[in-house]
Amino acid sequence: MSLIEQNDVDIVLTDIEMPQMTGIELAQALQRINHTAKVMILTTFTRSGYLRRAMDAGVKGYLLKDAPSDSLAQAVRQIYQGKVIVAPELITQAWGEVDPLTDKERKVLRLAYEGKSTEQISKAIYLSAGTVRNYLSEASSKLGAANRIEAARIAKQNGWL
Repeated sequence: MSLIEQNDVDIVLTDIEMPQMTGIELAQALQRINHTAKVMILTTFTRSGYLRRAMDAGVKGYLLKDAPSDSLAQAVRQIYQGKVIVAPELITQAWGEVDPLTDKERKVLRLAYEGKSTEQISKAIYLSAGTVRNYLSEASSKLGAANRIEAARIAKQNGWL
């Protein structure tokens, strides 16, 4: 992130899952600081939840890694010109599916998915253990899961984490 802030960057090419910060979180952070860089996600993940969250985060391109290289190059040029480019096969899939989780529920579920305890999650995101348990319980209820592990699995499978 600091490299982007320190340089004149037009397009940031990222993936969904990366160490320390997801591509979607990167796009959200750039939006918060009003950075003008356009974000393009190139990934193998075809989950519609990821696409919806990426678009909500201001991502200008969401393409699959198996796309032909000339298509990817053309997409970069179009994004630079201000267009939004999405892999066509993802559009119809994403249209009807809604992410039921709030940002806080998503954060605690992501940490639970990583195997963190309630206390570890609490320390990581600066909330009380009781509040973390409430978020986990609410997320589990929304997803129809028996416990937080199942809720995290369901959310991950749908691209909501």
